[in-house]
Amino acid sequence: MNLENKKINFLGDSITEGVATSCQESIYLNVLKENVGLAEARNYGISGTRYAIQKGTEARPKDDYVDVNSFSERFDRMDDDADIVVVFGGTNDYGHGDALLGKFSDRTPETFYGACHYLYSGLIRKYLGKTIVIMTPLHRCNELSDHGSVKVEPFGTLKEYVDIIREVAEYYSLPVLDLYAGSGLQPEVEEIKNTYIPDGLHPNDLGHQVIAHKLEAFLKSL
Repeated sequence: MNLENKKINFLGDSITEGVATSCQESIYLNVLKENVGLAEARNYGISGTRYAIQKGTEARPKDDYVDVNSFSERFDRMDDDADIVVVFGGTNDYGHGDALLGKFSDRTPETFYGACHYLYSGLIRKYLGKTIVIMTPLHRCNELSDHGSVKVEPFGTLKEYVDIIREVAEYYSLPVLDLYAGSGLQPEVEEIKNTYIPDGLHPNDLGHQVIAHKLEAFLKSL
């Protein structure tokens, strides 16, 4: 695929928003824009957001999340004229989302399975005939816990969330850039963490360059 002058919508969380980068120009989507000559790289990343709708708890009611809607609740507000849509999320569903994993037959965004179906099918309808790319979460520190980063009850390891993303994307025949399997960024390796992901979750400028390079090669291969 020739990327020059293409318009891309990027739907994501804090990594797409640019947390831990030094400036807007260092975010992976803006690095990509500069490298390939995109017409537009629209940033729809909002820190802390997830694929699935947050149920809410007595300690933190659902209304507390009204300004940071899930991907499922806000994808339809993105600009309509994108040539490509890139979805990059799931790590917050693992880390602090309270939606259950659910099952493959779910089709509503109250479970993670259902949110993947709801989001992917909704994007296909909204951007019919356009390219929709799914990126899996990166590795993160302590990802083998089935309680995420703050949950009380077990929900699943990060890899279980990644596997669900892969499974549902395959069902809709959507191309998947598997950063979990092939980014080379594993912050449990001290040298990788220090160089690319100092806080164990958010890539720095060098980490974003890696993501941009991987995404550029992937998009050009489509």
